Amino acid sequence: MRRNFSLPIYLRATLALATCALLLSYAPAPARAAQSASGTPQREQLLNGLPILLAYRPGDPMVLLKLRIESGAVFDLAGKEGEMALLSDLLFPDQSTRVFVTEELGGQFEVTTDYDHIDVLLSGRANEFERLADILRGAVVNMRINADDVARLRAERIKTARAASATPAAIADRAIAARLFGRHPYARLVAGTPESLARVERNDLLLARDRFITADNARLIMIGGVEPARAMRAFRQFLGAWRKSEALVPATFRQPPTPDARTLVVDQAGTTTAEVRLAVRGLARADRDHVAAAVLAALARGRWQSALGAAGPNNLTVRHEARALGGLWQMSAQVRSADVAQTLDAARATLRALATTQFNAAEFEQAKREVAASLTQTKQAAVAQADEWLDAESYKVTAADEQRALNELTPADVQRVAARLFRDAPVATVATGPGAELRESLARTTNGVEVFGASAPTQPPAPTRHP
Repeated sequence: MRRNFSLPIYLRATLALATCALLLSYAPAPARAAQSASGTPQREQLLNGLPILLAYRPGDPMVLLKLRIESGAVFDLAGKEGEMALLSDLLFPDQSTRVFVTEELGGQFEVTTDYDHIDVLLSGRANEFERLADILRGAVVNMRINADDVARLRAERIKTARAASATPAAIADRAIAARLFGRHPYARLVAGTPESLARVERNDLLLARDRFITADNARLIMIGGVEPARAMRAFRQFLGAWRKSEALVPATFRQPPTPDARTLVVDQAGTTTAEVRLAVRGLARADRDHVAAAVLAALARGRWQSALGAAGPNNLTVRHEARALGGLWQMSAQVRSADVAQTLDAARATLRALATTQFNAAEFEQAKREVAASLTQTKQAAVAQADEWLDAESYKVTAADEQRALNELTPADVQRVAARLFRDAPVATVATGPGAELRESLARTTNGVEVFGASAPTQPPAPTRHP
């Protein structure tokens, strides 16, 4: 005879509550969707080590993917600058990919390389999300590097580099970077030169791909109207097979030597004006003081312009570029050849004054306003958000951190950073233009002159000795 066993009522109620709690614990999508919609991305990671940040925006008809490879142009082989930029071209060797994303999917397509990273931006309609993920798979999981693509894309880069490197401003920028950083990677051009690009071989690119284009050396952001569960299914399907590196390559390089104190003169026949550069080594992006260095750049520009008076050039620029391994703090101007010495003297005096004298309230607040304007994102909202999150992961500093540092900045802070940057710091100076006129203008400068390509550098005149 069968017996009908049943639980007591209070046990049935307890079991029902426990079951509900268990089911709720395995239904994360609504909670996580609310979290990402509030501005905090949901964090995931594939088994191959690829970190993923998901920001679900219910109702958004578009979706954006941004992939960052955490190795940039600092890893170019010596004598082969532009190698990593060429490698980024090979992620999507066919122009048809750009056309498909922008025209068929109604989105954006962009690949950029700097000293620190390679960034890939893809966007399109959310209902075509899987096609975007598949395009990304083709770039990184099945990246092809065949001889024909290498030859074609290298020729295109050489043509572009030849046109870009011919301008007086570009020649001066290259010269000051080499003067300041020596053999350090920051002395190289991200895009390379025609000569360096011609040395990049297919085997170099294959080695770079295997070392750097790996899942655990990258980060991926997704923002838009794709549910996290759907996104992760696609990422596991299309990017789960992406190879993990055997060992990540650290960005460690020997510090550059002290730059030569003499002004380097680069002769450019046929020019009627001179490009002037003065630079010191700057601060890393992770250094909280890099915001103060940017304020110093704004202060320096105003003071330099004032020191040169009404006859001074109108195109003076001063900038600070904060990068992963340090930075570049540079003063630039285009002037008459006869005014080169005066312009450089005024620049040096500006640095000394910034490091030793106090700022008035008006110039300090004006400089802070200029930096605040530069911190304001002018990109499309989703792109700006992706960049902010990626920078926070790469540099461990957020846009909110930078804004807070700017708001809390005092004149004493800025003067402290000025002393840190400029007091006893090695300064590199370069002047490009008509060589004979530049040598004449700089003949009596204290630090002397070196003529690029000359067998014997020009020294300042020796003092007369009397018997």
